[in-house]
Amino acid sequence: MLTKTLAVNVKVATLWTKPQNPPREIDKPALENPVRLEEWLDSLHYEPRLQLCNDNMVQSQLLYGEKVLFLDEEDGWSKVIALSQPSSKDERGYPGWMPSTQLKEIEEYTKLSDDKTVEVVKPVTNLFEDKDKKGLEVSFQTRLPFIEEEEEWIQVGTPTGYQWLKKEDVMVREKNTPKGDGEQVIKAAEKFVGLPYLWGGMSSFGYDCSGFSYNMTRSIGYTIPRDAHDQAKDGKVIEKEDLKRGDLLFFAYEQGKGAVHHVAIYYGDGKMIHAPNTGKTVEIIELAGTIYEEEHCESRRYW
Repeated sequence: MLTKTLAVNVKVATLWTKPQNPPREIDKPALENPVRLEEWLDSLHYEPRLQLCNDNMVQSQLLYGEKVLFLDEEDGWSKVIALSQPSSKDERGYPGWMPSTQLKEIEEYTKLSDDKTVEVVKPVTNLFEDKDKKGLEVSFQTRLPFIEEEEEWIQVGTPTGYQWLKKEDVMVREKNTPKGDGEQVIKAAEKFVGLPYLWGGMSSFGYDCSGFSYNMTRSIGYTIPRDAHDQAKDGKVIEKEDLKRGDLLFFAYEQGKGAVHHVAIYYGDGKMIHAPNTGKTVEIIELAGTIYEEEHCESRRYW
């Protein structure tokens, strides 16, 4: 089957390790179009959330309008590559499976230029089909092609046609837009303190540790690898005494000598901000006296 480019047509789509046939009853809201994301997350208590990780069910997530490379289809599931998520698993991007109903083939949309995009900077906002008709709710870091600008509105391309976003909720990013710095990484990260952790999470409805560092870094104009162990191999190596706010901290098993398993963002003054693990929320903590102090193996700067 020939590869082709498709677009995500729900506000947040989960990228699964393999087709969920049959799915867990609790996951069905996450597999539909429109996706019932809040219903799914509200029903995911500790054990079923933990199973997403322990049973290697979920790989990542994708946001509305994100483009994927379609590879194959099996029983209503599409094998895809997330093109905007660099990974050592595939040189083209992050691989996984999605319900085919959450993807749409729209040649007009996928041909729109990525040279000028509109990027959501609020935790969540709404698209407007018309300026007086509220439409789909979308996440922080949703990026859609720029069409035109008016006084309080910006028109964007979407998988379902041209729509509008409020100018106050977005920024326009072009190839020559200046990139941000570590302070802006921290400013973005602080918006999500208290947000519940979600394994594979890549949206403002739930992040995992590397999804959090990926999106906060992407919000200042840098696209970094999706997973913590890949993030730890890129960027600029920073010694402990040279740490600045917005640097990434990596943690490894065996008191820092084993495999990398976690990433956080340095907050300054010996603190870090991170998405810890299932059952916890995004938090700011002191490193001193914690397991993280023992496991800290290296630091990287991407900005």
